[in-house]
Amino acid sequence: MKTLGNFNRSIIGIILLSLFAGCSKQPEISPYVIVLGIAQDGGVPHAGCQKNCCINRWGDPNEKVMVVSLGIVDPNSNETWIIEATPDFPKQMEILTGNDIDKLKGIFLTHAHIGHYTGLIHLGREVMGTKSIPVYSMPKMTKYLKANGPWRQLVELENIKIEPMKNNRTVKLNDRLSITPFIVPHRDEYSETVGYKIDGPNLSLIFIPDIDKWEKWDKNILDIVKKNDYALLDGSFYNNAELPHRDLSEIPHPFIIESMTKFKTLSTNDKAKIHFIHLNHTNPALIENSNETVQLKQNGFQVTSLKQVFLLSD
Repeated sequence: MKTLGNFNRSIIGIILLSLFAGCSKQPEISPYVIVLGIAQDGGVPHAGCQKNCCINRWGDPNEKVMVVSLGIVDPNSNETWIIEATPDFPKQMEILTGNDIDKLKGIFLTHAHIGHYTGLIHLGREVMGTKSIPVYSMPKMTKYLKANGPWRQLVELENIKIEPMKNNRTVKLNDRLSITPFIVPHRDEYSETVGYKIDGPNLSLIFIPDIDKWEKWDKNILDIVKKNDYALLDGSFYNNAELPHRDLSEIPHPFIIESMTKFKTLSTNDKAKIHFIHLNHTNPALIENSNETVQLKQNGFQVTSLKQVFLLSD
């Protein structure tokens, strides 16, 4: 009986160890997208701006609005990726990785306008001196980086490693995440312009920070919104009255009032997917309780906010 008792105790011990071993398995935590900035290329307050939209922001760091950027995070693998290398890259890097460069697995660029790639300077020998950080770019953007200083030096010194992308060609980030670039019409002086589709285990997000006008695109944005779970879309200007001294035909974007009209036929659930981003410093949608923000929300839409999280699995 003693032997049998010892045997039974051994079996029970093995079972308990197995149970505890099973419990120690890392739980599945949803990957997610985090908003690291929502402003147009110049940020807020804007250089040289003496208007009401900026004047009260200069003296208060809490009133600063960083340039548009997203982070992609997989908590299970402790990996992160950033979309855009903005002038606010140092703070955005700190938010995304806690300044742990080993967590940053790549940078995805949309195009060669100053708010979207010039943060790459922080990877050079003058600052971080990184080693072969993957930078994902389209063909014209790749050519631009390799042919022009100071970006060429980043390539030559192997601070960055260019990872070429192709239109509508999916890049697998890991077993749970992937990202797909797609070309959109925009002022392409130096490079093409892309948006991104980010796919998680069962949810997806569309990111289009810059586009000229929805009508210029050969894709139907309504169908794209319906087929995805979130849509972070160009909201640069609320209407055409924001910059009376500028010719807006030279800097075309879909006005938010135009987008709301275009999206009015969407269901309530589909409208709720839409979050406007890339807001110019003059955009009254940056002011939480402005009439324009109230109108936008009454129509079923949202404005993105710093550190807002979009889960990629349910």
